[in-house]
Amino acid sequence: MSIFIHETAIVDENCQIGEGTKIWHFSHIMSNCQIGENCNLGQNVVVSPQVILGNNVKVQNNVSIYTGVTCDDDVFLGPSMVFTNVINPRSSVNRRGNYLKTNVGKGVTIGANATIVCGIELGAYAFIGAGAVVTKDVKPYALVVGNPARQVGWMSEYGHKLIFDKKGLALCTESNELYKLNGGLLTKVLNK
Repeated sequence: MSIFIHETAIVDENCQIGEGTKIWHFSHIMSNCQIGENCNLGQNVVVSPQVILGNNVKVQNNVSIYTGVTCDDDVFLGPSMVFTNVINPRSSVNRRGNYLKTNVGKGVTIGANATIVCGIELGAYAFIGAGAVVTKDVKPYALVVGNPARQVGWMSEYGHKLIFDKKGLALCTESNELYKLNGGLLTKVLNK
């Protein structure tokens, strides 16, 4: 395996880029960031210093990932979605020392044009609908939509909305994953 970097992309010094990763047209990978194996960064993507992307992260076109953001393995960042890293930006005030951290858990999907306000945690396998504006933490497996984003359901690791029986169990028929809802949290019970 090897790394593919399109001739129009810029990769600054001191970046760690894993095997099998592809970086496409007009993207800029800034110094001191870490990008895992088998990632795909689309056209016009910016990865700021100290950003960490796990393995198999898919970043669609026109996404900027700012300092303070960490994405675990298998994250999908939809086209033109937005991260922030300062709560109260002002052009005349330098707040570079005040960047808030945002962690995107394993397997999270963030839809096109969604906005993720800094300083929050997106739990593993959460699903952020297109155009959502996320202003607070999102539980693992939660499906959130709207502005401000609110939870409207639960998603399987396979990416299907779950429907629960009276016992609080849901089966993802595509993957045979069984889930249990208990006390406002969802857990994967087993693969059937």
